[in-house]
Amino acid sequence: MPTAPVPVRHLDDASVRWLRRSAEQILNACGTSAASPRLFDNLARAAGESSGRLRHHCRPIDTADGLFVLRGLRVDADDLGATPTGWATAGDNGAVHDIMLLLLASVMGHPIAWEGQQEGRFVHNIVPSPGHETEQTGASSTVLLSPHTEDAFHPGRAHLLMLGCMRNHDRIATTAASVRKTHLAEQDVQALTRATVPILPDDAYTQAQGYARQPSPAVPTLFAAEDGLTLRFDPAYTPLRDADVPYQHAYRRLHAELARVSVAVILEPGETLVVDNDLAVHGRVPFQPRYDGTDRWLKRASIRVPGRRTRPPSEAGEHGYGQAVLTARPGRARTPKL
Repeated sequence: MPTAPVPVRHLDDASVRWLRRSAEQILNACGTSAASPRLFDNLARAAGESSGRLRHHCRPIDTADGLFVLRGLRVDADDLGATPTGWATAGDNGAVHDIMLLLLASVMGHPIAWEGQQEGRFVHNIVPSPGHETEQTGASSTVLLSPHTEDAFHPGRAHLLMLGCMRNHDRIATTAASVRKTHLAEQDVQALTRATVPILPDDAYTQAQGYARQPSPAVPTLFAAEDGLTLRFDPAYTPLRDADVPYQHAYRRLHAELARVSVAVILEPGETLVVDNDLAVHGRVPFQPRYDGTDRWLKRASIRVPGRRTRPPSEAGEHGYGQAVLTARPGRARTPKL
């Protein structure tokens, strides 16, 4: 897999100082990193006051790569503490980075969370966890994390995904591949735009309500948006054997094409990978965890972009397996965690 150059946006020093200062002020005002209406009010106000330079850095993804790396933030490893052995033990470690990610997310759109994942936190800690090494979730390590659309099973999934690197001593690569870089035959595109098989919830969701009570909706893998193809892809949770033979062949050819154009992105501490969740799939190469406090540690934030038209209208009728999307809006009553 090539480590081909990917688009990089360099945050200017003034933007970096503003992000750090604003994040520290918000943390001091709220007293904790736990999400609250007051936190959302502060995030919205600060994002509204952000400079034109920062908004330019956070502009929509504008290349067929479907991603970019935002560079310029700094991580103090001593202040950060040891890599936790699971999201539930991370606590408020790196809380200022949580707020900086949410500030960036609030400039790009609206941060979202999931009621059934990581207790509704708006920033997820992605770390290898004992007992989860071979799963197809962010807690795995020793297996290839298959390239996938984030939360592909749900119609309310993020438009943009942010992966902020806190620690990566072993230079473990995140993989990414854009559907806009693939070469697909017209008959394959036609087959994959048919709603043929469902995408099931992954193992990170503790309560996929509605799954046992209602039929799983068939969904298209590809959609012809106004500016080109978009995709909804998660082979680990797609019952492909239930599809007709032409669809299976087309799906496997798409899988092979995504593998062909895939790039490896090795994030350094302070770098943030921003992925267009409609254009690009992402994954991770296998690695051997140490569980000694020095393992790879990413923070993940998900973003919805108002008014975006990159998905088929039929998605509006899906039940989403009962998973509720939580949106960071000023004055909201619910208080899920970061």
